This record gives sequence, C-alpha cells and structure tokens, in this order.
Amino acid sequence: MSPGELKPILTALVLPPAGPLLLALAGLLLMGRRWLGGAIVSLLGIGLLWFLSCNAVGVGLARTLLPQVEPLNVRSAQMANVQAIVILGGGVNGQAPEYGRAQPSAATLERVRYGAWLARQTKKPLAFAGGVGWAAGSDMAPEAEVARAVLHDDYGLELRWSDDRSRDTAQNATRMAEAMRGDRIQRIALVTQAWHMPRARAAYEKAGFQVTPAPTGFAFPRERELLEWLPSAHGLDLSRSVLREWLGRMVGAY
Repeated sequence: MSPGELKPILTALVLPPAGPLLLALAGLLLMGRRWLGGAIVSLLGIGLLWFLSCNAVGVGLARTLLPQVEPLNVRSAQMANVQAIVILGGGVNGQAPEYGRAQPSAATLERVRYGAWLARQTKKPLAFAGGVGWAAGSDMAPEAEVARAVLHDDYGLELRWSDDRSRDTAQNATRMAEAMRGDRIQRIALVTQAWHMPRARAAYEKAGFQVTPAPTGFAFPRERELLEWLPSAHGLDLSRSVLREWLGRMVGAY
C-alpha cells in the first residue's frame, strides 16, 4: 500500500465519526479496570460525536479554524485579468444507474455549476483538475471525464484544459501547470468549496499560478436555530470537512 493510499485511511480513523466512536470504545474497554474513568472517556466520545454532528458547530469551526475567503466579485478588475477558470474536482458517484454512467458528487456538481456560471459571465476558458482520488476505488471514472460530459451535455460548454490523472490537490496543481504551460496561463480563478480554498490556493500558488479565489459552498446556518444544534448528516459532513482541511494545513499536506 502506497503512502497516498494510506492517507485517507488514517484520516478517516482520526476524524468524525470514527475518531469519537473509537474514543467511546476505548472508554468501554477501560471500564473493566477503571469503571469511572472508562465511563467518562466513553461519554466524552459520545458527546464529541453529538457536538460535531451539529451544523452550528461546523459553521463555527469553519469560521474559527480556517482563513476566511470572500465571494468573488465577477466584475472586479482582478477577475478581468484572469486568463482561465480552473474547477477542482470533489469526487464522483460511480454508481448512477438512472443515467447509465458516473455522475459528479454533490461537491463536484456545485463547483462545476459555479464554474460554468463564471465562464458564461466572463467568457473565460474553462479547465478542470481531477482524476481518481486516493480514497476512490480503482474502477472509478476520472473526475475530469465526468465533468467534461456534464459541462457539454448540461451547459453547452467545453473544457480547454483538463487533468484526469491527479490523485490529490497537490497533483491537481502541478499537472494543471504542465497542461497550461504551452498557453502561458498563469493568472487563474480557482473554483472550489470555501472551506477547501485556503489549502487549494496554497497548492496552486506553489505550482506557479497567480490565484484569484472563486469559492462556492460557504458554511452557513441551514435551518432554524434549534435544529442547528441537533445532530444531522450535513452537520457532521461540514465538521468533518473543516477538520480535515485544518489538519491538512497543520501538517502541510495538499
């Protein structure tokens, strides 16, 4: 197993829900020798999982742990100087029998839609970066292949550049730089989730690009206040995504 393939496994064990559940399990095992201490550790794991499953907590973590990015002003002078729009992949749904082929994940579709909107507003050419991520199965369709079909069929747009081999954000950046080198593209608008933007921007700047952030998928309250403090699947997903980005920044991973 390569280090890249090991990375999503270790990440999954640390982040919720597995991390808090493992803590609760450790507490149960400890109760055989130290009942009170084990009970406290177990309750801590359960409480932590509840806490991190609340959307309000995910929003708070996003605003506290990560650098904040502003929505892009499509009419700004900075956007006028951009040479191309680069959309980052965020996964695919390999099994979509109703379509008869793989489809973008919710995150990828959100990015594709915003990238298509930007392209129509600005007349800038489009690029897409994404192959098969380390966590995906070997038989999964490359993200760029899926995005190309959606952009063509649903939006009537074509990709000028694409990378369908990269496994993570760092490879996205270096391989997109290679693909664009012949056209001397350096100034790009980068489309990805707001919580992913700080790490993605750093990777693309390291690859030699001048990056104008074009974030989408901002972390905001989604329901009434009481519901924001009750566990939900979207709350857990947001907390997990934010903590993953924070850990990635801490260890310098792209």
